[in-house]
Amino acid sequence: MAKKKGVSLAVGRGEKLPVSQGAGLTAKGRAKYNKATGSNLKAPQPQGGPRKKSFCARMSGMPGPMKDEQGRPTRKAASLKRWNCK
Repeated sequence: MAKKKGVSLAVGRGEKLPVSQGAGLTAKGRAKYNKATGSNLKAPQPQGGPRKKSFCARMSGMPGPMKDEQGRPTRKAASLKRWNCK
């Protein structure tokens, strides 16, 4: 069975935000991903809205550390902070 190839998104091309700016996809990155996969990703709702509670619950339960080996926040930690998850 052939494995599906994922969409290549990069910080340098402006498709993802760096960890220092809160991680996550930019509008350009969401548009590229949606076009390639037929998905319908939407912009974040950090101040509330119907998707905030769902995002925080899903992302908080993801495996992985909140800090890397040097003590810097990971992309997971940055996205939770950006969405104002408690």
